[in-house]
Amino acid sequence: MSTPYIPCLDLGSYINGTEEQRKKFSDELGRAFNDSGFVTITNHGVSQELINKLYKNIQSMFSLSSEEKRKYERVELAGQRGYTSAGKETAKGAKTADLKEFWQIGQEVMDGDPIKAQYPDNEYLEEIPEFNEVTREIYQRLEGNGKHLLRAIATYLGLPIDYFDKHVHNGNSILRGIHYFPIEDPDALPDDAVRAGAHEDINLITLLIGASADGLEVLTRSDEWLPIKAGHTDIVVNVGDMLQRLTNNKLRSTTHRVVNPPRELMKTSRFSVPFFLHPRSDMDLTSLESCIDSEHPKVYDDMTAGEYLDERLREIGLKK
Repeated sequence: MSTPYIPCLDLGSYINGTEEQRKKFSDELGRAFNDSGFVTITNHGVSQELINKLYKNIQSMFSLSSEEKRKYERVELAGQRGYTSAGKETAKGAKTADLKEFWQIGQEVMDGDPIKAQYPDNEYLEEIPEFNEVTREIYQRLEGNGKHLLRAIATYLGLPIDYFDKHVHNGNSILRGIHYFPIEDPDALPDDAVRAGAHEDINLITLLIGASADGLEVLTRSDEWLPIKAGHTDIVVNVGDMLQRLTNNKLRSTTHRVVNPPRELMKTSRFSVPFFLHPRSDMDLTSLESCIDSEHPKVYDDMTAGEYLDERLREIGLKK
């Protein structure tokens, strides 16, 4: 069994480093995305104080009553803004819904870009005003980090360094606060009920900042589940399906899951906040010619990011 390549990379060395440091970061990022499909990132500019404030507000939001939370549930938006209650999202191919509820925050266009008309407004949580401010700041910081990571990926792929810039400017990215709620009666659960079934993310890359408990596992290339125990201040970054399609499987989307805790901890909550970096809906995901050859024939049909997102939202039960 080969050990998966899972580096902890210093993002500051890419943002502020020499050409040699930037090239080293890009090479290691690309190698990891080609191997394990994920890395951890340190020196990313998000303070522990802000992370603590984020999780404090996330926990407070989910502690609201069901009636208060459901005021912000917009079923017609397919879970893309505001609150989504338990039992709504199911991993692709699974029969039982994930044991979670979540809140999503999307792009706020501030520069007059006409794409603003494509995005619904975010839900403003009246009960906890600080929640809206903190999540917005986290969104902007992770979006900025994601843009740097995509520049490093572009270099690794032999593309112009700014290849992704126009596609992710005012992109359809999502910050999701997740509550994996306590399992009060484990014996009443279906055998296949888990906090998050094995799945791949839809987007280009995902940045996960902190988590309140263990449970995240990643499927390695040797088909073994590997628990992820990143430092609380680290950001875990993984490849999503859109980047996999674009690179014709050169960069592989990471299959991951969140397993149920040991029985003695089942009545405890787990909180998690991933940032799903999406491009604009008109980005062409047609596989790059440089990633296609006789040994790696083209695998995917041509489609835009918006078409692929719609397809996947239907597959996981959020869109009819």
